Amino acid sequence: MTRERATSVDMPYVIERWPGGMLTNFATIRKAVKKMDSIDKMETDGTMDNMSKREKLQLSRQRAKLEKNLGSIKNLNRLPSALFVIDVLKEHIAVAEANRLGIPVFGIVDTNSDPSNVDFVIPANDDASKSIDIILATVCEAIKEGLEERKVEQIDNKDAEADAEEVKEAPKRRRIRRPAAADEAPKADEAPAADEAPKAEE
Repeated sequence: MTRERATSVDMPYVIERWPGGMLTNFATIRKAVKKMDSIDKMETDGTMDNMSKREKLQLSRQRAKLEKNLGSIKNLNRLPSALFVIDVLKEHIAVAEANRLGIPVFGIVDTNSDPSNVDFVIPANDDASKSIDIILATVCEAIKEGLEERKVEQIDNKDAEADAEEVKEAPKRRRIRRPAAADEAPKADEAPAADEAPKAEE
């Protein structure tokens, strides 16, 4: 259920055990994700064909483990702007890491949980699948609307930049001056050439 809701809006998610340090030690997590990508590349470019069966098995097991723990966040290239937690008591490590980094936390808080570390509290039963699904549906719909608004803003910004650039270039085109003709007559106040001085009276 959580997986389907998250993938519908193309958001990273964690449904297995929270990897300690996923936020506070994000650089190490990214290295592990890159390791998973490198194994995939070895499979596609034929590098694994030259390995022994034991080496292939070891890499396959490593890849499966990485996929299980980090596959759902492999597209997370930077720290998230916010964190949504269903069970803040069970996922207290995730909440603590977000608090340490100043990442806002949205959380479903049950009667047995402490709401003091949650920035945006959603009072609900975190064990009832129906209530969780209703809340997730609402949150994902809001995320979808936000993504659509961001796309519109990006298009508007690009159009505004293009218009500003066109206005900026217009005066330059108007300032272009027509070159003078080669046979243009000299000005009246110009002195005559040395060889054109008037002859003295005879």
